[in-house]
Amino acid sequence: MKRLLLATLFISCVFATGLVVTGKLQLTGETNANLSEPNTTAPLSPLIASSARSSLEPTVNNIPDFTAIAASTVPAVANISSLQLIRRPNSPFSNDPFFQYFFGNSGDMFGPRNRIESSLGSGVVVSSDGYILTNNHVVTGESRQLIDQLEITVALADTRELQATVVGVDQATDLALLKIEAQDLPTIPWGDSSKLLVAEWVLAIGNPFQLNQSVTLGIVSATGRANMGIATYEDFIQTDAAINPGNSGGALINQAGELVGINTAIFSRSGGYQGIGFAVPSNLARRVMDDLINYGEVRRGSIGYVEIAPLTKQLAEQLGVPNTQGVLTRAIDPNSIAYRAGLRAGDVIVAFDETIVADPAHLSRLVQDAPVNTSKIITLIRGGNELQIEVTIELP
Repeated sequence: MKRLLLATLFISCVFATGLVVTGKLQLTGETNANLSEPNTTAPLSPLIASSARSSLEPTVNNIPDFTAIAASTVPAVANISSLQLIRRPNSPFSNDPFFQYFFGNSGDMFGPRNRIESSLGSGVVVSSDGYILTNNHVVTGESRQLIDQLEITVALADTRELQATVVGVDQATDLALLKIEAQDLPTIPWGDSSKLLVAEWVLAIGNPFQLNQSVTLGIVSATGRANMGIATYEDFIQTDAAINPGNSGGALINQAGELVGINTAIFSRSGGYQGIGFAVPSNLARRVMDDLINYGEVRRGSIGYVEIAPLTKQLAEQLGVPNTQGVLTRAIDPNSIAYRAGLRAGDVIVAFDETIVADPAHLSRLVQDAPVNTSKIITLIRGGNELQIEVTIELP
């Protein structure tokens, strides 16, 4: 009986083990078959099939076809290379006051030390007769100033290389305008950057790392970015379209094939693309270009020296302001036109020309954008009471 019982138990175990192994082999075989060819004997259930379609088709179909836009806009983006001679004192005592007392600031008994600095970037052809917008730092390099310009070369999409002259630069917005002697150049139509929406598709076109006429795709991440420490006047479009060194001065294009920005800077810990790029809005760039053409400089409005600060919740409570909307006037020059108009330290400016003031950078932009010799109304709160004063915009 013991032998018969053991034999029966052994056979049962073998049979059970065979089922487990067979099951695994069958499962593995079915999985491999599904990877290599469709399983015609077991179609997907209607629920699974419809789920698969809903997760794939809209994603593919909703991405616009940018091929025609790229074909029409890429030829209007140029490669810009700049060489300039930088003269630096060769004396180790050039900054010493005692040395300057005897030899002065203009001379150096050891002779100047010259260095040629080069910079590379991109530019956008904005007129068929040769005006090109780019960044100031593309033209001037690390110095950000026109010192002794040697040569600026513009390489067009048709392989022509032409010498350019500087019409003007604007350090506040990091923009520069160049001119080449050419006609019938391809251009990009201007777009209205104020109509850009967050998550709208955009193309970035430029010459990153000397890779001419490169196109990248992304979206508008944010608008009105300021306080970035990139320029004095900041009102940037933020995008995740790949922007790298060499893209500076290139074009940011919307879905209509219009120029909505001039690519300017990136935020990066590595020196390369990390998904955060910034572009000067086209409306601002166009205004800078017009001023540089008409006046040789950008004419910005001013109300004199007024030191302003953000309005915190604690300050708002102390000053009798209902919320933190507006900016605090911390100090003001008694000789300024704002002081003569009635603005005082301690006033909270809540609106400028009927536009609600968001922060100090916003107020600064509103004042600078105001036409010179025009009158504007400043709405302020003083001692818990709302007042309005009229101030005339003047040149700085």
